[in-house]
Amino acid sequence: MKSVVIEQPGELVLAERPLPQPTAGEVRVKVAYASICGSDVHIWHGHNPFAKYPRVIGHEFFGVIDALGEGVDPARLGERVAVDPVVSCGHCYPCSVGRPNVCTSLQVIGVHRDGGFSEYALAPASNAYHLPDAIPDRLASLVEPFTIAANITAFLQPQPQDVALIYGAGPMGLTAIQVLKGVYNVREVMVVDRLPERLELAQQNGADRLFNNSEIPLAAQLEGIQPTLIIDAACHPTILAEAAALASPAARIGLLGFSGEPCSITQQSLTNKELSLFTSRLNSHRFPQVIDWMEKGLIQPEKLVTHYFPLQEIERAMTLFEKDPRTCCKVILQMG
Repeated sequence: MKSVVIEQPGELVLAERPLPQPTAGEVRVKVAYASICGSDVHIWHGHNPFAKYPRVIGHEFFGVIDALGEGVDPARLGERVAVDPVVSCGHCYPCSVGRPNVCTSLQVIGVHRDGGFSEYALAPASNAYHLPDAIPDRLASLVEPFTIAANITAFLQPQPQDVALIYGAGPMGLTAIQVLKGVYNVREVMVVDRLPERLELAQQNGADRLFNNSEIPLAAQLEGIQPTLIIDAACHPTILAEAAALASPAARIGLLGFSGEPCSITQQSLTNKELSLFTSRLNSHRFPQVIDWMEKGLIQPEKLVTHYFPLQEIERAMTLFEKDPRTCCKVILQMG
């Protein structure tokens, strides 16, 4: 089978690998579509501290179960599935309180173990979620990106009367817009970014107000509006302090970032307004929720997709995703 392998940081190859065999409790998925995430690019360049090399990347993927390990229900053969990349132990403290995404022995498919940028991939059977026919193959790999928005909004508990502000109109920000508007019916969703093309995408995905802070600071443009809910999907270390300064008293702030750079913020800026601060990593069993949203038409994953590429053009696809944020949003690889 053909697989995209990062042999070592900076070295991406499309390699021929032996067909993997599922062990007890696993399924093998014949991958049909997989989508590129920023973390895939980070692994390629050696900027992901969790990745082990060599590694088959890809944690957003969809396909059909074509082989079963011992103990897996035979009826699952041929099932259309989206794969949750979060593999947890099930018995540590985080797992016991419903937070498998921060399991003490967490493994992520495509990071710690081989992933879905491959013609075939293995996953625990419990991580392979059945997809209804209403979700087309070409969009099914996008279940995983929407679980990121599902996870942070589960903490933030959006309400229709909220005035929301989202930093960043990349894929994470766009999924957050769709979930706030389509699922939670938030009255007003504002989005700030520095690229006009990304702001246009934000509008297409449901944003009510757009702000470009490349020249004029956001505070000067808000004219006193105090957001009651803020999501940082841009992940720059300066954002948290600004978000706290702009937020309404009693507001909730959600962080999706993974920056290793320090940020400077005072306790007073948080406690003075009694702000609630939430962080979110990956997802905690959110696949059924997102699949339900997609089936009901509450979210529109097709609005994120700008490009499709065959697997053979993986380096071109990854480079476009990394280098051209003005015209490129979600890039989907087609295996067949």
